Amino acid sequence: MSKRLPFKKVAVVGTGILGAQIALIAAHRGYKVKVYDPREGAFQQTYEKIRTDLKAKKVKPIIPWSEWAACAQAVRQVANLGKTVKDADLVIEAIPENLELKTAVFRELGEKAPAGAILATNSSSMPVSRFEGVSGRPERCLNIHFYFPLQGVNMVDLMGGTRTLPEVLEKGADWIRSIGFIPLTVKKELLGFCFNRVWRAIKREALYMWGNGFVDYQDVDRAWMVFTGMKEGPFALMDKVGLDVVWDIEMVYYNDSKDPKDHPPTALKQKIEKGELGVKSGQGFYTYPNPAYLSQGFLKPSM
Repeated sequence: MSKRLPFKKVAVVGTGILGAQIALIAAHRGYKVKVYDPREGAFQQTYEKIRTDLKAKKVKPIIPWSEWAACAQAVRQVANLGKTVKDADLVIEAIPENLELKTAVFRELGEKAPAGAILATNSSSMPVSRFEGVSGRPERCLNIHFYFPLQGVNMVDLMGGTRTLPEVLEKGADWIRSIGFIPLTVKKELLGFCFNRVWRAIKREALYMWGNGFVDYQDVDRAWMVFTGMKEGPFALMDKVGLDVVWDIEMVYYNDSKDPKDHPPTALKQKIEKGELGVKSGQGFYTYPNPAYLSQGFLKPSM
């Protein structure tokens, strides 16, 4: 299998909810994986949170439960960014949705990663063109955006920057396919990429209706679950992403358009300020690890 892999070594910078999942999946598919996070023990902490959450939801993950421990052990946690990326073929940045932070990281990656390495961002909204220049290798920069990979959402947004070489874009697509995922290739730069832009339209309307007191968030989730057959609604999904991350993503859209309709509601900011961040803090729209939407009565008519 290793002969068919487009790369051998993958480095992931940032081990939050998505970064940790990317690392686990890459390790499961046979890649040598290193991760870096300035928070001590961050990867293991995130791993435990994801495992607890999926177990509570009775999810059958992409990686069989029996193989989780081995995959986690295969991921090498390194305390120094330079040592993490020094021999990587592909580096994926998965840090908070903050332009200043991403710019600083891409500058450092450009200095410390091998000259031939591809640098990718897992940004949920920002085009890599906004910080490709500081890397010194804009022709080798990509957007590679995941959703909820371990839960079975096996699609990835793929987009190049202003100078990305065609062969680099194809290598990115090959890597996505090699881990068992579908590349959703964006042909020209678009804020929000492919499916994430569709999801964002749903998220914006849901937040608008709840934040302005039109509807209860649980009814929105009930409607979505009944209509789609999914086990989670938009607000449950936002809890999983992290409400602070959702806020940052929505602000990217607002700062781009300056349209008041794109500004997230104040009520969301208030939840964040209270430390209600979703799954990772144990409290968001729902309380974890046993959120109300998992109860048997959530979708039953009340009498």
